[in-house]
Order: sequence, then structure tokens, then C-alpha cells
Amino acid sequence: MSRFDIRCQPLTAQAFAPFGDVLECAGEPDKLINAGLCGRFHDRAQMDFGDGRAGISLFQAQPRSLPYTLDLMERHPDGSQAFIPMSQHSFLVTVALDEGGTPGTPLAFLTTPGQAINLHRGTWHGVLTPLHAPGLFAVVDRIGVGANLEEFSLATPFIVTS
Repeated sequence: MSRFDIRCQPLTAQAFAPFGDVLECAGEPDKLINAGLCGRFHDRAQMDFGDGRAGISLFQAQPRSLPYTLDLMERHPDGSQAFIPMSQHSFLVTVALDEGGTPGTPLAFLTTPGQAINLHRGTWHGVLTPLHAPGLFAVVDRIGVGANLEEFSLATPFIVTS
């Protein structure tokens, strides 16, 4: 039995601010480059790698569907983590504030095609949850000494609905 349903909300910079950054080409670009043929949306994320370095990995995750059972959350205490989809599909983002070393009540966000996220260091989040194949993402996160992953299994899962 689930605690309760969590309804997805649209991913906006304001709603997501306590958890991280929304990466998207919104509004006018900060600069035009490449002879005016490319708009640069400059410095859109607060990347934090502590004493490590930035690494770019590729993830290929199995697509999920809604309703989705949220039963596992994780966080990265030593660095931020960005998920950048390599297709024009939306994906599910679940996050929670920390409550004494465990995740609080989760929130669910549904991205629009072209949006990516950067999770701040220590933010509890669900696993990578594409809703469409191929589920291919570029992930920018900390590479360094020590374990940068804490997992928390939810004793009673939440059900995420659209």
C-alpha cells in the first residue's frame, strides 16, 4: 500500500530551485556566437565537484511509465549531478528535501522535451526515469576518491501519477 499518490508538476526553474537547476534554452540567448548562427545560453548550472573533477558519462536507462512506483531514492554527498537527455523526450524527476539524513516527502516533476536538470550536491532524488526509449542521457557528475552515493529504500513506496 502506498503512502499516497504524488502528482507530477511541470518542471520550472522556480519550483525546482531548492533541488537544483533547470537547463533549457528559454528566452533570448546570452550571446550569439559562430558568426551569429548559434545562441549561447551561458553558465546555466551550479556544478559542484568538491575535491573531485567533472566527468561525463553516458547512461542508457530502461523506460518506465506512469503511474510509477517510487521505492528508492539516492543522493550524492560529494558533488552535483546533471542529467542531459540525448533525445527530445520528457522524463520524470523525483526529488525530496533532506529530513535528518533521510528523504522527506518527494515531489515529482515532468520535464518537457529539451529540458535537462542539475541536482545540487546532497539532493535526494529518484533513479533516472525516462518515459520513452531510447533512455539515453549524458550525465555530468563528480569523479574522485570515495563513495559519492547514498541509497535509501522507502519502506512504503509512493505512486507517481501524471
